[in-house]
Amino acid sequence: MTNAAFNTEFEKIRPQLKSYVLRMTAGVQDSEDIVQDTWMKASQKLATFEGKSTLKTWIFAIASNLSLDLLRKKKRWPENVTDICRTEAYKDPANYQAMMQVVQTSPYAKFEIKEHIAFCFTCISKSLPLEQHLCLLLKEVYDFKIKEIAIILNTTTPLVKYHLHTARAKMIEIFDGRCAIINKKGVCHQCTEMNGFFNPKQNSQAELMKIKMVKVAQKADKQELLNLRMDVLKGLDPFSSGAHELELHNLEFNRKTIEKYLEKNQ
Repeated sequence: MTNAAFNTEFEKIRPQLKSYVLRMTAGVQDSEDIVQDTWMKASQKLATFEGKSTLKTWIFAIASNLSLDLLRKKKRWPENVTDICRTEAYKDPANYQAMMQVVQTSPYAKFEIKEHIAFCFTCISKSLPLEQHLCLLLKEVYDFKIKEIAIILNTTTPLVKYHLHTARAKMIEIFDGRCAIINKKGVCHQCTEMNGFFNPKQNSQAELMKIKMVKVAQKADKQELLNLRMDVLKGLDPFSSGAHELELHNLEFNRKTIEKYLEKNQ
Protein backbone atom coordinates (compact mmCIF):
# COMPACT_ATOMS: atom_id res chain seq x y z
CA MET A 1 0.00 0.00 0.00
CA THR A 2 1.30 3.45 -0.90
CA ASN A 3 1.51 6.24 1.63
CA ALA A 4 -1.09 8.20 -0.33
CA ALA A 5 -3.53 5.28 -0.28
CA PHE A 6 -2.89 4.77 3.43
CA ASN A 7 -3.55 8.43 4.22
CA THR A 8 -6.82 8.32 2.27
CA GLU A 9 -7.99 5.25 4.17
CA PHE A 10 -6.86 6.65 7.52
CA GLU A 11 -8.92 9.81 7.00
CA LYS A 12 -11.99 7.66 6.37
CA ILE A 13 -11.37 5.83 9.64
CA ARG A 14 -10.34 8.87 11.68
CA PRO A 15 -13.80 9.96 12.97
CA GLN A 16 -14.63 6.50 14.35
CA LEU A 17 -11.12 6.08 15.71
CA LYS A 18 -11.25 9.44 17.47
CA SER A 19 -14.63 8.74 19.06
CA TYR A 20 -13.40 5.29 20.16
CA VAL A 21 -10.36 6.77 21.89
CA LEU A 22 -12.47 9.49 23.51
CA ARG A 23 -14.83 6.87 24.91
CA MET A 24 -11.87 4.95 26.29
CA THR A 25 -10.00 7.87 27.81
CA ALA A 26 -12.74 10.49 28.42
CA GLY A 27 -10.09 13.05 27.47
CA VAL A 28 -10.49 15.32 24.46
CA GLN A 29 -6.78 16.14 24.28
CA ASP A 30 -5.86 12.50 24.89
CA SER A 31 -8.01 11.47 21.93
CA GLU A 32 -6.38 14.08 19.70
CA ASP A 33 -2.89 13.03 20.77
CA ILE A 34 -3.47 9.28 20.51
CA VAL A 35 -5.07 9.51 17.07
CA GLN A 36 -2.14 11.59 15.82
CA ASP A 37 0.35 9.18 17.40
CA THR A 38 -1.53 6.28 15.80
CA TRP A 39 -1.20 7.88 12.38
CA MET A 40 2.52 8.48 12.89
CA LYS A 41 3.19 4.95 14.15
CA ALA A 42 1.10 3.34 11.41
CA SER A 43 2.82 5.45 8.76
CA GLN A 44 6.24 4.42 10.02
CA LYS A 45 5.29 0.73 10.16
CA LEU A 46 3.21 0.60 6.99
CA ALA A 47 5.70 -1.77 5.35
CA THR A 48 4.99 -4.33 8.10
CA PHE A 49 1.25 -4.43 7.35
CA GLU A 50 0.81 -7.82 5.68
CA GLY A 51 -2.93 -7.71 5.12
CA LYS A 52 -3.70 -10.54 7.56
CA SER A 53 -6.42 -8.31 8.94
CA THR A 54 -8.21 -5.28 7.54
CA LEU A 55 -6.36 -1.99 7.64
CA LYS A 56 -9.03 -0.68 10.02
CA THR A 57 -8.40 -3.54 12.44
CA TRP A 58 -4.65 -2.92 12.28
CA ILE A 59 -5.08 0.81 12.93
CA PHE A 60 -7.48 0.22 15.84
CA ALA A 61 -4.95 -2.22 17.31
CA ILE A 62 -2.28 0.48 17.32
CA ALA A 63 -4.64 3.03 18.86
CA SER A 64 -5.81 0.52 21.48
CA ASN A 65 -2.25 -0.26 22.54
CA LEU A 66 -1.41 3.43 22.86
CA SER A 67 -4.57 4.00 24.90
CA LEU A 68 -3.86 1.02 27.14
CA ASP A 69 -0.38 2.36 27.84
CA LEU A 70 -2.02 5.55 29.11
CA LEU A 71 -4.97 3.99 30.94
CA ARG A 72 -3.04 1.30 32.83
CA LYS A 73 -1.40 4.11 34.79
CA LYS A 74 -4.79 5.39 35.95
CA LYS A 75 -7.48 4.09 38.28
CA ARG A 76 -10.85 3.05 36.93
CA TRP A 77 -13.77 5.34 37.65
CA PRO A 78 -16.40 4.55 40.31
CA GLU A 79 -19.83 3.33 39.17
CA ASN A 80 -21.48 6.39 40.73
CA VAL A 81 -19.31 8.79 38.71
CA THR A 82 -22.29 10.83 37.51
CA ASP A 83 -23.52 11.36 41.08
CA ILE A 84 -20.10 12.55 42.22
CA CYS A 85 -19.72 14.93 39.28
CA ARG A 86 -23.27 16.28 39.58
CA THR A 87 -22.65 17.19 43.23
CA GLU A 88 -19.37 18.92 42.39
CA ALA A 89 -20.89 20.76 39.42
CA TYR A 90 -23.54 22.33 41.65
CA LYS A 91 -20.81 23.54 44.01
CA ASP A 92 -18.67 25.08 41.25
CA PRO A 93 -19.85 28.53 40.07
CA ALA A 94 -16.92 28.80 37.63
CA ASN A 95 -18.05 25.64 35.86
CA TYR A 96 -21.60 26.95 35.70
CA GLN A 97 -20.39 30.18 34.10
CA ALA A 98 -18.22 28.28 31.61
CA MET A 99 -21.11 25.97 30.74
CA MET A 100 -23.49 28.88 30.16
CA GLN A 101 -20.86 30.56 28.00
CA VAL A 102 -20.82 27.49 25.79
CA VAL A 103 -24.62 27.37 25.68
CA GLN A 104 -24.93 31.05 24.77
CA THR A 105 -22.20 31.19 22.14
CA SER A 106 -22.12 27.80 20.42
CA PRO A 107 -24.58 26.47 17.84
CA TYR A 108 -23.58 22.98 19.07
CA ALA A 109 -24.70 23.29 22.67
CA LYS A 110 -28.42 22.53 22.62
CA PHE A 111 -28.94 19.78 25.17
CA GLU A 112 -30.43 16.56 23.76
CA ILE A 113 -31.46 13.63 25.93
CA LYS A 114 -30.10 11.03 23.50
CA GLU A 115 -26.69 12.68 23.66
CA HIS A 116 -26.72 12.61 27.43
CA ILE A 117 -27.60 8.90 27.31
CA ALA A 118 -24.41 8.37 25.30
CA PHE A 119 -22.48 10.70 27.61
CA CYS A 120 -23.66 8.76 30.66
CA PHE A 121 -22.60 5.46 29.10
CA THR A 122 -19.14 6.86 28.34
CA CYS A 123 -18.62 7.84 31.98
CA ILE A 124 -20.10 4.76 33.63
CA SER A 125 -18.40 2.25 31.31
CA LYS A 126 -15.06 3.55 32.60
CA SER A 127 -15.82 1.67 35.81
CA LEU A 128 -15.33 -1.62 33.94
CA PRO A 129 -11.96 -3.36 33.94
CA LEU A 130 -9.95 -2.15 30.96
CA GLU A 131 -10.22 -5.26 28.79
CA GLN A 132 -13.97 -5.50 29.36
CA HIS A 133 -14.40 -1.84 28.49
CA LEU A 134 -12.52 -2.14 25.21
CA CYS A 135 -14.22 -5.38 24.17
CA LEU A 136 -17.62 -3.83 24.81
CA LEU A 137 -16.87 -0.74 22.75
CA LEU A 138 -15.26 -2.63 19.89
CA LYS A 139 -18.04 -5.18 19.54
CA GLU A 140 -21.21 -3.33 20.46
CA VAL A 141 -20.46 0.20 19.27
CA TYR A 142 -17.86 -0.18 16.49
CA ASP A 143 -19.11 -3.52 15.10
CA PHE A 144 -15.85 -5.48 15.10
CA LYS A 145 -16.13 -9.24 15.00
CA ILE A 146 -14.89 -11.39 17.87
CA LYS A 147 -11.86 -12.56 15.87
CA GLU A 148 -10.98 -8.99 14.96
CA ILE A 149 -11.19 -7.89 18.59
CA ALA A 150 -8.85 -10.73 19.54
CA ILE A 151 -6.36 -9.37 17.00
CA ILE A 152 -6.77 -5.78 18.22
CA LEU A 153 -6.21 -6.73 21.86
CA ASN A 154 -3.70 -9.51 21.14
CA THR A 155 -5.74 -12.09 23.01
CA THR A 156 -7.89 -15.16 22.34
CA THR A 157 -11.47 -15.35 21.07
CA PRO A 158 -12.68 -17.23 24.19
CA LEU A 159 -11.27 -14.47 26.38
CA VAL A 160 -12.96 -11.80 24.24
CA LYS A 161 -16.27 -13.64 24.63
CA TYR A 162 -15.76 -13.82 28.40
CA HIS A 163 -14.95 -10.11 28.64
CA LEU A 164 -18.02 -9.24 26.56
CA HIS A 165 -20.34 -11.41 28.62
CA THR A 166 -19.02 -10.01 31.90
CA ALA A 167 -19.06 -6.40 30.69
CA ARG A 168 -22.63 -6.65 29.41
CA ALA A 169 -23.83 -8.24 32.64
CA LYS A 170 -22.19 -5.50 34.72
CA MET A 171 -23.54 -2.64 32.63
CA ILE A 172 -27.03 -4.12 32.73
CA GLU A 173 -26.78 -4.34 36.52
CA ILE A 174 -25.59 -0.73 36.85
CA PHE A 175 -28.21 0.79 34.56
CA ASP A 176 -31.00 -1.36 35.95
CA GLY A 177 -30.34 0.15 39.37
CA ARG A 178 -29.66 3.70 38.18
CA CYS A 179 -31.51 4.76 35.06
CA ALA A 180 -34.92 6.27 35.82
CA ILE A 181 -35.84 6.64 32.15
CA ILE A 182 -36.03 2.86 31.70
CA ASN A 183 -36.71 1.74 35.26
CA LYS A 184 -39.16 3.50 37.57
CA LYS A 185 -37.00 2.48 40.54
CA GLY A 186 -33.88 4.05 39.04
CA VAL A 187 -32.15 6.69 41.15
CA CYS A 188 -30.76 8.86 38.33
CA HIS A 189 -32.94 11.54 36.71
CA GLN A 190 -30.14 13.61 35.19
CA CYS A 191 -31.37 13.33 31.58
CA THR A 192 -34.73 14.94 32.34
CA GLU A 193 -33.20 17.24 34.95
CA MET A 194 -30.73 18.69 32.46
CA ASN A 195 -33.38 18.85 29.74
CA GLY A 196 -35.46 21.01 32.08
CA PHE A 197 -32.45 23.20 32.83
CA PHE A 198 -31.24 23.80 29.26
CA ASN A 199 -34.56 23.45 27.40
CA PRO A 200 -37.25 24.62 29.87
CA LYS A 201 -39.83 25.00 27.08
CA GLN A 202 -39.22 21.49 25.77
CA ASN A 203 -41.31 18.61 27.06
CA SER A 204 -38.80 16.09 28.34
CA GLN A 205 -41.28 13.20 28.26
CA ALA A 206 -42.11 13.92 24.62
CA GLU A 207 -38.39 13.97 23.80
CA LEU A 208 -37.84 10.72 25.68
CA MET A 209 -40.55 8.97 23.69
CA LYS A 210 -38.61 9.67 20.48
CA ILE A 211 -35.94 7.27 21.72
CA LYS A 212 -36.67 3.61 21.02
CA MET A 213 -34.96 2.46 24.22
CA VAL A 214 -37.47 4.48 26.24
CA LYS A 215 -40.53 3.56 24.18
CA VAL A 216 -39.99 -0.18 24.66
CA ALA A 217 -38.57 -0.04 28.20
CA GLN A 218 -41.55 -1.74 29.82
CA LYS A 219 -41.68 -4.56 27.26
CA ALA A 220 -38.08 -5.29 26.26
CA ASP A 221 -35.76 -7.52 28.28
CA LYS A 222 -32.60 -6.17 29.87
CA GLN A 223 -30.30 -7.50 27.15
CA GLU A 224 -32.31 -5.75 24.45
CA LEU A 225 -32.38 -2.51 26.44
CA LEU A 226 -28.59 -2.55 26.65
CA ASN A 227 -28.42 -3.15 22.89
CA LEU A 228 -30.70 -0.17 22.29
CA ARG A 229 -28.64 2.00 24.63
CA MET A 230 -25.53 1.17 22.62
CA ASP A 231 -27.42 1.88 19.39
CA VAL A 232 -27.73 5.44 20.71
CA LEU A 233 -23.93 5.58 20.96
CA LYS A 234 -23.53 4.21 17.44
CA GLY A 235 -25.72 6.95 16.06
CA LEU A 236 -23.74 9.80 17.62
CA ASP A 237 -20.31 11.20 16.91
CA PRO A 238 -19.24 12.90 20.16
CA PHE A 239 -17.18 15.40 18.15
CA SER A 240 -19.85 16.49 15.68
CA SER A 241 -23.29 15.85 17.17
CA GLY A 242 -25.75 18.65 17.71
CA ALA A 243 -24.76 19.29 21.32
CA HIS A 244 -21.16 18.12 21.17
CA GLU A 245 -19.55 21.29 22.55
CA LEU A 246 -21.71 21.19 25.66
CA GLU A 247 -21.17 17.46 26.19
CA LEU A 248 -17.41 17.68 25.62
CA HIS A 249 -17.25 20.51 28.16
CA ASN A 250 -19.15 18.36 30.66
CA LEU A 251 -16.96 15.33 29.94
CA GLU A 252 -13.83 17.35 30.60
CA PHE A 253 -15.33 18.58 33.87
CA ASN A 254 -16.16 15.00 34.86
CA ARG A 255 -12.67 13.77 33.98
CA LYS A 256 -10.97 16.43 36.12
CA THR A 257 -13.45 15.93 38.95
CA ILE A 258 -12.97 12.17 39.09
CA GLU A 259 -9.18 12.44 38.88
CA LYS A 260 -9.25 14.71 41.93
CA TYR A 261 -11.72 12.41 43.67
CA LEU A 262 -9.56 9.33 43.07
CA GLU A 263 -6.42 11.11 44.22
CA LYS A 264 -8.16 12.26 47.39
CA ASN A 265 -9.66 8.81 48.13
CA GLN A 266 -6.63 6.62 47.44
